Amino acid sequence: MKTNKIMDEIRSTISPEMKMQMELTVAIANRIYSILETKGMSQKEFARLMGKTETEVSRWLSGTHNLTIATICKISAALNEDVIRVANYSYQPVDEYEPMVAAEPSY
Repeated sequence: MKTNKIMDEIRSTISPEMKMQMELTVAIANRIYSILETKGMSQKEFARLMGKTETEVSRWLSGTHNLTIATICKISAALNEDVIRVANYSYQPVDEYEPMVAAEPSY
């Protein structure tokens, strides 16, 4: 594989946290793209479903946009699929939301 000296220098200055953020952002974008592909949905259809412009959806799928948790939840709900997976949690569509109850503190 051919490497670019300038890009190699830039990569060497990126903090581990920033590198992790970049990789996770790309992974989330790839997951959304994969869901769309599985559902046979175009970016245009997805944009319409989300009430967004095609340009904004294109930014999401480029892997360079820092999506908020709120946006990721909206995407998961619209596509009826988990975009990200966290241990012991998965999106469960419901007709009505039940009130959230905080766990009792353990003293």
